Amino acid sequence: MTTTPLDPELAHLADLDVGFGGDTFDLAGIRSGILELTQPPPPVDGVVADRQVIRSSPPLAVELFSPETPGPHPCLVWFHGGGYVIGNASLDAVRLQAWAARFDCVTVSTEYRLAPEDPFPAAHDDAMAALGWVVEHADERGIDPGRIVVAGASAGGGLAAGVVLAARDRGIPLAGQMLFYPMIDDRQQTASSQWNAPVWPPKANGFGWRAYLGDLYDGDVPPYAAPARATDLRGLPRSLLVIGGADGFLDETLAYASRLAHAGVPTDLRVYAGAPHGFDLMAPEARATQEALRAAEVWLEHTFAPPGA
Repeated sequence: MTTTPLDPELAHLADLDVGFGGDTFDLAGIRSGILELTQPPPPVDGVVADRQVIRSSPPLAVELFSPETPGPHPCLVWFHGGGYVIGNASLDAVRLQAWAARFDCVTVSTEYRLAPEDPFPAAHDDAMAALGWVVEHADERGIDPGRIVVAGASAGGGLAAGVVLAARDRGIPLAGQMLFYPMIDDRQQTASSQWNAPVWPPKANGFGWRAYLGDLYDGDVPPYAAPARATDLRGLPRSLLVIGGADGFLDETLAYASRLAHAGVPTDLRVYAGAPHGFDLMAPEARATQEALRAAEVWLEHTFAPPGA
């Protein structure tokens, strides 16, 4: 399976069929199944759920959870996972609503376009549009523009990393980036990328990258599409990277964290032994998940704190 054993609490994930275990993938069926499983969370006192269409051509929607208390609030701009080919803005709604309540923050999740129908730069452009909308409408939405964190999981972590690079290049200040097992390296040249790991094996990863990059695959891939290709990481905001020790993205995540630190970026890294890709979503009660979420929440609390607090 991999060169590292699975955490006993997560060993059942080795047998989990999420639709990417074979040679062909029923993309429409997988998307439909995820949509059926994605349900809005029950209302939470003090938090308002909202969905806004922020661009008309092509339409781009964001889902928000906002505190009822007066702002300005910190803001988490979140991008869902799914290998750039599946998923939706509601996928992490339970967690985002809980964080909105816990941190008195606004959370924003983006319904970005999916590949292969819309390859790069569609999802990246949508992600940048969402961040731009948050910055432009900060006063109206009760957001503190000095306390915006960009975050995501898997492909959403890759999108977040690309957005952070682009924001730096455009002079958009950010407070931090939080990357859960980010999909950031299309080259699949690391040892861990060859593991026949649970949930997201090499064939699925290759499919996702080919779909996302389209005509760029095997060509000149820009770092906004595959952030591991960025040659300069200086000037990025403080960063948290979370990865499982049995995840095929292990090596690329470790390398990116090391490069961030060497570039002078305040960097926190959390590795959970024996945890495969997406462990926190598929095993919410496991010890590794609880520890990962506690680490993320401690980091968010620190990053969201007003200057001088």
